[in-house]
Amino acid sequence: MTERRLMLVHAHPDDETIVTGATMAKYAAQGAHVTLVTCTLGEEGEIIPPELAHLASDAEGGLAQHRQGELARACLALGVRDHRLLGGAGYYRDSGMMGAASNDHPDSFWRADVDTAAGQLAEIVREVRPHVLVTYDDNGGYGHPDHIQAHRVTLRAFELAASRSLPGSSWQTQRLYTIAAPASELTASLERLTAAPGPFTPPQKVEDLTPATPDELVTTRIDARPHWAAKALAMRAHATQISVEGELFALSNGIAQEISAVEYFTLLRGPSTRPGPDGYSTDLFDDEPQ
Repeated sequence: MTERRLMLVHAHPDDETIVTGATMAKYAAQGAHVTLVTCTLGEEGEIIPPELAHLASDAEGGLAQHRQGELARACLALGVRDHRLLGGAGYYRDSGMMGAASNDHPDSFWRADVDTAAGQLAEIVREVRPHVLVTYDDNGGYGHPDHIQAHRVTLRAFELAASRSLPGSSWQTQRLYTIAAPASELTASLERLTAAPGPFTPPQKVEDLTPATPDELVTTRIDARPHWAAKALAMRAHATQISVEGELFALSNGIAQEISAVEYFTLLRGPSTRPGPDGYSTDLFDDEPQ
């Protein structure tokens, strides 16, 4: 069978592991070519460990360079050998949370011209020729400007890469997915997290975890539980941004979340997938009997 090729477009180092790490590890272990494109180096990330607080700087050796090293170690843990930085290291800067002054930095990804950034991504798509592209939904999952911009750029690149009016060979990626967080799964996770005390602050409502995707919009469930340990190890690699204790993790807000190796997606472009008995397809490529 022809090598399957998967490309994921993420905004900052650590995003790839939190929401798609198990999926990446599963397909890499199966022999698929997994390409990760990261759009910024996360210069505006909040540093959790006090002993690393000195990294909060744009100077050489600061947070951006450190997080690039964290990302390399996470990719190693996940078995991902092909990692790209959109435009090159530091070309686009982390925009910070919506409404922050950093949104207006001239190099912020939020201010980038969508067609320019999409053209850069389309070049990678034409080179790698992925069968499947994955990125965020139109709200960027939780409204972060760089996540929203990654959605816009990936959607445009999906179109540009297939355009025969542009120089270079065209490539039509078969499917484009967005990352999903089913409402029912978040509700179940909330119940588990509040049932017993743990090392982090328990969430009080589903929104403390992440905005939910209506169940009926979710098309694909990737069960990568054999790769849970790889995802947990990759999370530990992102030590400036993620605290890990046992089967739980927390971001800078200190709110407990489960490390899950079952990840969900919504098909946005491409031929319909084949749902199983639970209503979900079980393969992003959906090209083999399950």
